[in-house]
Amino acid sequence: QVQLVESGGGLVQAGGSLRLSCAASGNIFRLNTMGYYRQAPGKQRELVATITSGGSTNYADSVKGRFTISRDNAKNTVYLQMNSLKPEDTAVYYCRLIQNQNYWGQGTQVTVSS
Repeated sequence: QVQLVESGGGLVQAGGSLRLSCAASGNIFRLNTMGYYRQAPGKQRELVATITSGGSTNYADSVKGRFTISRDNAKNTVYLQMNSLKPEDTAVYYCRLIQNQNYWGQGTQVTVSS
């Protein structure tokens, strides 16, 4: 069994910063990909950023230069540092672990006020 526990999120003004964390526990493979996706009301879930266990990263164009994803393999934890937040970043952010199958966190709300 695998469990993903997310933390962080909340309400912030435009231009502000937030940091999300996601800790994975259970049967975690040494090689995997972790990342964040988000879903705004009335929209489909979309990629925000991913990072492999080797440190390779991938970002959505909309967050490049503003968001940074990192991970601590010893803790099986991924972090998403979000800077220069915009109202359009408002969404529920979901952590994802990809190894033998997909696992999702419970989601955390990020609200950016204008």
